[in-house]
Amino acid sequence: MSVPSTLLVLTHGGAGASAAHADGCQRAAVVGLSTLLRKGSALDAATAAAVVLEDDDRFNAGTGSNLRLDGRTIQMDAAVATSEGGYGAVGAIERVKNPILVARTVLGSPHALIVGQGATALARRIGHADYDPTTPRARAKLDRALSILRQAGVAPDQEPAAARWQGGVRERLWNFDDGCDTIGAVARAQGGTFAAACSTGGTLLMLRGRVGDSPIYGAGLYAGPAGAVCATGIGEEIIRHLLSRSVYEWIAGGTPVGEACRRGVDLFPGTVDVGLIAVAESGGGAAANRPMPVGRAEASPPAAQGLD
Repeated sequence: MSVPSTLLVLTHGGAGASAAHADGCQRAAVVGLSTLLRKGSALDAATAAAVVLEDDDRFNAGTGSNLRLDGRTIQMDAAVATSEGGYGAVGAIERVKNPILVARTVLGSPHALIVGQGATALARRIGHADYDPTTPRARAKLDRALSILRQAGVAPDQEPAAARWQGGVRERLWNFDDGCDTIGAVARAQGGTFAAACSTGGTLLMLRGRVGDSPIYGAGLYAGPAGAVCATGIGEEIIRHLLSRSVYEWIAGGTPVGEACRRGVDLFPGTVDVGLIAVAESGGGAAANRPMPVGRAEASPPAAQGLD
């Protein structure tokens, strides 16, 4: 008789986020694992873990999301994917507490990705109350970045968008100070099914309407029969590499999970923040070129523990 795979949940709090925030990632992973131990699905577990991270205002997702460049708007992206081919996402959604839960609803709809006012309207229709995720931390973070822009002689409210990050300003400010952009979770459930969940408040100094990699299938996340992958970093660069799909294909081809994650990170120059977590039948792994808080929780399936 084959030995059943352990249940496994990995989470991350963003490439470049403080290692001191690893307690939040670990708490999220434990919540995800407890969902699996109650015989929840991999999707249930990844979603539950992502909700914990969205509710922790130290992370840039849900409560704690970045303000846009106008200093008033918060627009968030989120997505879920399963090894059975399920995928649902929202982009530039506003005034909801948990975008990941709206993305999960999209998975069960005829659509794959809903954005902007349509996504917010869907959230209201399914019962998500109006919620302002703006925090003093987000306000202070934007104010610091704008102050440096002004010191560099760049007027963010006057200059064309293409000029705002010239002369090294972009490199100094992108994902300014408090880490990168995304939270994520991947899960392996009993029976070898997998899921990924990804949520973000976006990178700093964004124009309204900007959507990053998090809700883009194959870029911010991917799942299939061989495992699940979730990326974090500068979304524009991750999209160009279809990073999560690339890492998934390496895993499916037999590359060990940790090695596949490191290979994905090595696609980028050191000036680009990037990190990955992934889970497969052989285990889980993570890699990043910046500090990246990670949580991991693992246990035998209930049947293997002699439970009903």
